[in-house]
Amino acid sequence: MTHGVKLGYCRIDGMCGGPVIRVDVLTSSPIFLAGIVQVLTSAGIQVVAERTSPDMEPSWIADAALIDVEGLPLSDDLAYIRETAKHTEVLVLNNGDGTDSYLHAGALGVIGKQETAERVVSAVRAVASGSRVLPGEREARLMLGHGGEEPRHHLSEREEQVLRQISRGLTHGQIATRLGISPHTVDTYVKRIRTKLGVGNKAELTRAALLGRRAGSESGGPRTAA
Repeated sequence: MTHGVKLGYCRIDGMCGGPVIRVDVLTSSPIFLAGIVQVLTSAGIQVVAERTSPDMEPSWIADAALIDVEGLPLSDDLAYIRETAKHTEVLVLNNGDGTDSYLHAGALGVIGKQETAERVVSAVRAVASGSRVLPGEREARLMLGHGGEEPRHHLSEREEQVLRQISRGLTHGQIATRLGISPHTVDTYVKRIRTKLGVGNKAELTRAALLGRRAGSESGGPRTAA
């Protein structure tokens, strides 16, 4: 496994795109795992960890974790999701039950295992970019994290990504590695974020990041302007 800048990708159909999304996949079924890995890889998404048990080592450089709840102990599934969400964005695969519980535990998205390959790919990309994903009849609210509202204080998508990593307590160096950019670039984004949010020091910036993450996690619907 190599670290550094995430290069652009080309799918098997020859179409090329931007930075590669890195995903950690956990499911108890080896057959299902092989299928998910093939689907994601074909879409240009890099699977950096293939796990059939929560006891296996996760990837700390993943942009998102795709977790099949059938691969988790029933009595400990929410605790595991809650802990994973401290380090990366989480997309839960389930059979239609417990959506709100998973979201309250910190998952950014939940989709059903019966969804199409295209839907899974779309959901992974949305969660990796910080957007909320909901299943079934709630699909219309796919990007609930933005909810049709202007991004908070007009932060760019990359600035929002940096702010989310700050809320998890990552250093500038760790953020740089995770996002595939240089520490100097992270410093530049942090300066811009401070200016836009009107905060002067690291403590204030961290507090703003945590408040923003809490608002996104606890929101049961699109955010509305005050």
